[in-house]
Amino acid sequence: MDSWCWKGSCLQTECVTMQRRIGEIVAEMEVPLHCRTDKIRFFFEKGVFDNKGNFLVPPEKAINKIAHALHAYDPVFKRVTHSPKMQALVRSLGLQKPVVVQSMYIFKQPHIGGEASSHQDATFLYTEPLGRVLGVWIALEDATLENGCLWFIPGSHTSGVERRMVRAPAGSVTGLNFLGSEPARDDSLFVPTPVQRGALILIHGEVVHKSEANLSDRSRHAYTFHLMEASGTTWSPENWLQPTAELPFPPLYT
Repeated sequence: MDSWCWKGSCLQTECVTMQRRIGEIVAEMEVPLHCRTDKIRFFFEKGVFDNKGNFLVPPEKAINKIAHALHAYDPVFKRVTHSPKMQALVRSLGLQKPVVVQSMYIFKQPHIGGEASSHQDATFLYTEPLGRVLGVWIALEDATLENGCLWFIPGSHTSGVERRMVRAPAGSVTGLNFLGSEPARDDSLFVPTPVQRGALILIHGEVVHKSEANLSDRSRHAYTFHLMEASGTTWSPENWLQPTAELPFPPLYT
């Protein structure tokens, strides 16, 4: 888990399956959408609602992402996440007891898909020791410079974590606080990683990465989930996301 990024391409069939299923989920979602659950939540782009909460664009074009438990509650995404192909890949990396922490389907809508500012996944998914979180990012459509591909700072996974999102004390208005601050980073350090549909990128939990806004006329769908090596690892009790009896972190290997 010491490489900052790995690319492979062997998931064309899975792309078709996941995009078809997400289309069904979007078609069935409830309106108004402020009624959400912790199991599968809908998040929206900025500026897609009027002051009365009505959509200014078609609902299927307003979604930013669907999270955080597709891997647990939807059979299609569960099957892809735990597929023999995925298990073989993770075994080849030497993970002994990987568990699935969360999952997201990201839409990166044409013209309005917002940027993901530079960050480290361990800011939000912190473990002791560090180096135990791995992101799996699957391009369901071509990810290009124009529609918001991922950018990385090579070698940045060795510098630790300077900012953490933690649960706020009981009674807090926001429920979450940040410890530390995100350092200013020179844009020239980032390397773009355009990939074709079906490619898979592995993302070290401490590598600094980002994606730009999508100003093109083509979406950039992706399915991503995070793994934690559970052997010898402590999941921070201050993390925003905590396993529960109803929704534990399921083992990847079946």
